[in-house]
Amino acid sequence: MERKRVELPMAPHFPNLSAASPGADSPGSPEPTDLEQKVADAAKVQDLQEQVIEALRTCYDPEIPLNIYELGLVYAVDVDTAGAVHIRMTLTSPACPAAASLPPEVEAKARSIPGVTSAKVEVVWDPPWTMDRMSEAARLQLGLD
Repeated sequence: MERKRVELPMAPHFPNLSAASPGADSPGSPEPTDLEQKVADAAKVQDLQEQVIEALRTCYDPEIPLNIYELGLVYAVDVDTAGAVHIRMTLTSPACPAAASLPPEVEAKARSIPGVTSAKVEVVWDPPWTMDRMSEAARLQLGLD
């Protein structure tokens, strides 16, 4: 079989991506480009989202000795560039004894993270929680796998 060499175009050059961080107060620092700002914003959002998830891993369901994230009670963690956090979560059942305490605890843990400007917890019932939402680690810990 004959091989052909294909010339690929070179990747575009993005000057100043390793320059001073956006918003640096040093004199003569160039203003960040739109691309640089978008990259910085995306990194900030991802970092805050990861920190919120780590904080949620410290919230435990009072009836099941697992954190709410591994239990699959957290459906979404959305963070915007301003640091506003929106968490969609559910409970194991509408009659869950933690219904009054768990959402405020989740909100407080999210608010305590530096860089988070606001936090809102929305308790949803659709889709309903099932054991299928649990992580593999949670299943193993409970001896379900």
